[in-house]
Amino acid sequence: MNGLKRIAKIYNRDVYLVDEPIPLLGHIAFGIIDRGTNVLQVRPSTLCFHSCIYCSVDAGPRSKWRISEFVVKREWLIRWVREVVKFKRRKVEVLLDGVGEPLTHPEIIEIIRDIKDIKNVREIALETHGGSLSKRLLEKLSEAGLDRINLSIDSLDQEKAKVLSGVNWYDVKKIVKLVEWAYENTNLDFILTPVVVPGYNEEDMKDIIEFAKNVGLGRKVGWPSAVLIQKFEVHKYGRKPPYVKAWTWRRFYKWLKELEDKTHYRLMVKSNEIGIEKAESIPKPFRVGKKVSVIILGRGWLKGEWLATDIGYRRVITVVNAHFNELNPGKLVNVKIIRDKDNIFLARK
Repeated sequence: MNGLKRIAKIYNRDVYLVDEPIPLLGHIAFGIIDRGTNVLQVRPSTLCFHSCIYCSVDAGPRSKWRISEFVVKREWLIRWVREVVKFKRRKVEVLLDGVGEPLTHPEIIEIIRDIKDIKNVREIALETHGGSLSKRLLEKLSEAGLDRINLSIDSLDQEKAKVLSGVNWYDVKKIVKLVEWAYENTNLDFILTPVVVPGYNEEDMKDIIEFAKNVGLGRKVGWPSAVLIQKFEVHKYGRKPPYVKAWTWRRFYKWLKELEDKTHYRLMVKSNEIGIEKAESIPKPFRVGKKVSVIILGRGWLKGEWLATDIGYRRVITVVNAHFNELNPGKLVNVKIIRDKDNIFLARK
């Protein structure tokens, strides 16, 4: 058993269940990411039903680069989360995010409930674009122990929000009403995390800020701001809207400061103000340049990739630039590590 089982096909891509003994450290798309802080990114699913025109990870129905999608088995995910939290030896926040929509995992409610029971987990947050939210789902999320939703809404204009989300069924007016209802009727708080796409939605940020101010978002979690605007970036395997040129960081921060002055609302906050602190990182079993014998598990996440693990099953390793007729599941091959940042490993044959 290699722990990888094909369970479905969606958008012409195979969907795999990731289970024991596949390690849940090492991959950008699923499992756990430890970036050396007290916040752990937990990624239970790569699936997405949006196709945002600026998506940095090419998610959803319109993906051009993905060849596989992954859903992690709940019990296996919780075992790994428990061990990583234990290693941290301090209170941590678990952020359920991903290269897709965490809410696509069929047992997301149970995952939240299980994580909440882990000693030293002080808070659980979930990232979503909001398209699948409903009153019942929000109730269940709150009852399971979710504390905060990081909501990526990029415009309060209905038609513009549809364009940005890449799907015609996206209903931002419904989402706004659900946020207002949930803030008053559940324990959930909301932080709005729009992406500013030059030429598309700069002016829409004012409406988003006013919405956050009027509802009082961010007060339950004690944050100094409930609007954290993200800068659009061009990524190799991401989407780039036509005629859009990414701002420099200097221009972005200048624009943020001007927007702060106009709206009288804080938009730039420090990590420690929202509870993020440096913490010991999980050790890396290998470094860039090291040669490693790996077992091929199956096709990878993106075109030209294979999914593999070292023979000790310590980390998942993505083998890039490999021809599909060269490798087969179960084959043992020698590779050279070319990336090791944050315990995310890429290797070349």
